[in-house]
This record gives sequence, C-alpha cells and structure tokens, in this order.
Amino acid sequence: MKLYDFELSGNCYKIRMFLNILGINYDRHPIDFFPGNEHKGPEFLAINPLGQLPVLVDGTFQIRDAQAILSYLAAKYDDGGTWYPTSDPERLGEVNQWMAFGDMITGTASAARLHDGLSYTQIDVKAARAGAHRLFRILDEHLWFAEREGRSWICKGDTPTIADIACFPYIMLALEGGVSLQDYPAIRRWTDRVKRIPGFTVMSGIFSAGAGVEAA
Repeated sequence: MKLYDFELSGNCYKIRMFLNILGINYDRHPIDFFPGNEHKGPEFLAINPLGQLPVLVDGTFQIRDAQAILSYLAAKYDDGGTWYPTSDPERLGEVNQWMAFGDMITGTASAARLHDGLSYTQIDVKAARAGAHRLFRILDEHLWFAEREGRSWICKGDTPTIADIACFPYIMLALEGGVSLQDYPAIRRWTDRVKRIPGFTVMSGIFSAGAGVEAA
C-alpha cells in the first residue's frame, strides 16, 4: 500500500492516523506540495488529474479524496465494522452527513490556514474564518447535547467513526488560520477524546493528549 502524502496536509494526516489506528503498514510517497507545487506537475497529474492530495494505492486499486479513502479503508480493513457502519443504514447516513461537514471545515478553517501559513492570498480569509466559526458553533452545540446523553463521539453509538477522523485535523489546526477554539469547550473535550484513541498519531501542530493548550 502506498500513500501519496504531504506532511503538513490535514487531509493526508487523517489518512496516516487512520492507517495507524487500523494497524496497516504502508509506504509514504512524499509530494512537495509547498513550495515545490509538485502536485501540479505532469507526473502527479497523471496519478490524480485533479492535482490534489492524498492519493492511496492499494495493490491495483487507486483512490483519491481523503473522505473517500477513509470510507474505503474502513469498509475493507475494519473487521468490527464500527468505523463505517455499513450494516446500520441510519448510523451510516449520519456518518456520511458528518463526513460532508468535515469537507466544509476543510473549505473554511483549512482555507484560512492556507492563507496565513502558505501565503494563499487569493483566499478571502475573513470569510473563511467566519465560515469556520459558524461550523464550529454547530458542532460544539451538537457535541454538548451528545455529552448530555452520555455520548462521546460525533455520531450515535459507543465508538468513534470515520466522521470523527474526518473532522478532527483541520479543527486542531484551525488556530494556524487565526481561528481559536477558546469558545468551543465541547469541541475541545471531544478533541482530547480523539487523541486518546489507540493508535492516534501526531503531526506538526497537533500534539498528544494533554500536551497542547487547545486540548484543555
């Protein structure tokens, strides 16, 4: 198995983390996303014509898009069927709903991070930050009510799902785009729980449980 990867990408990180949680060995193929723009070169565009990371190759099968990769890995390699509960239509629909929400976080919090950290000046950073805060308010309220019902994760059930993995990275990296988690206590408690999942891994800007100020 091979992962086309960029170390500082939250979307690539969520795949690395989930592969580690599942205990899957793989080879990392680093792509110089910044400053080299290797993802826009002809060699990588032959792999993914959208010019986006990550891309996973598993034997003869190749798949792009972080959320799609999470779904594939969970469906194929999670023997317990808890990460992507295909046997439970209602819970599966809920997981897919929050996976789409994770894409919205990428379009806002991650966009602000690209503006601040990688000088993507064409991004409307004020709109991106406002959009991130709108989403975080929704998620924080959702998690607060879940906690009142004795639940720990984004979706119903006693175990985390790939919806938690999908939403986690760019929430944790939001401060790099000027979006603080200070006003979202339920989100901060949830991120600490994610960090305690067996197999959790760190990346630059995301620390282990108890090590970062945002996990308090």
